[in-house]
Amino acid sequence: MHERASEFEERAQNEFGFDVDVHEFPEGTKTAEDAANAIGCDVDQIASSLVFRTAEDDLVVVVTSGGNRVSEEKLATLRDLPETNVGMADADEIRKTVGWSIGGVPPFCHDTDLPVYLDETLTEFETVWAAAGTPQAVFPIMPEKLGELSGATVADVSE
Repeated sequence: MHERASEFEERAQNEFGFDVDVHEFPEGTKTAEDAANAIGCDVDQIASSLVFRTAEDDLVVVVTSGGNRVSEEKLATLRDLPETNVGMADADEIRKTVGWSIGGVPPFCHDTDLPVYLDETLTEFETVWAAAGTPQAVFPIMPEKLGELSGATVADVSE
């Protein structure tokens, strides 16, 4: 197992008592479609963790369904900000603040305590698949458990 996936597995166990069932795919799961094809599930079951900047020093994680696109307008409304104050965080900022690199950001076990929003459409599934620390590693989880462990607020965040 890749060392970053092992680190996520260990952190999930130590911080939450959660046993992660990591699945690795050498061909990668960088996009939601890649992940769904590798796993053999619907693209909507992919729980993509995206990091947004919502103010000068304010980052939030949005765990969205792989079939959806995050609405910056809806995220701005949730954060009580003008839409112009919302945009994707850059890769260096994500790695420094969240502790994981783009494509491998898990929905919990972040280095910094950040607000997390869970796309309400993910709650329609019994199981979803999220990144486990690398672009090649994912794990299955019930949406309710994902929300519990991440401290997420379930919200309408998609376009």
